[in-house]
Amino acid sequence: MYKTDTNGRKNYIIPLTKSAVDDIMKRYNIKLQNQIGYDYIFAANMAMADYMGSSIEDERHLALFVKDYVDDPDGYPELPFTRFYADCVGTGNPIV
Repeated sequence: MYKTDTNGRKNYIIPLTKSAVDDIMKRYNIKLQNQIGYDYIFAANMAMADYMGSSIEDERHLALFVKDYVDDPDGYPELPFTRFYADCVGTGNPIV
């Protein structure tokens, strides 16, 4: 998931593909109820980039986070995409 430099330090993240996320979810038998499009792929990559190695310890916990995020009963359809779009606007990279 992380590419390391010659000193063994993490220096950038290799994004998870749809098939990689699907494999992780299948490996831990986690099924999503509110999956719309690629929202869960965004959720997985966001979690990996922001929380992996901290509050998310491993792939199993990554998969559980994705389920919690996508199937959040207080959420709404396409919440992950809305978050992605808001992040783009907030960082000065709007989708046009």
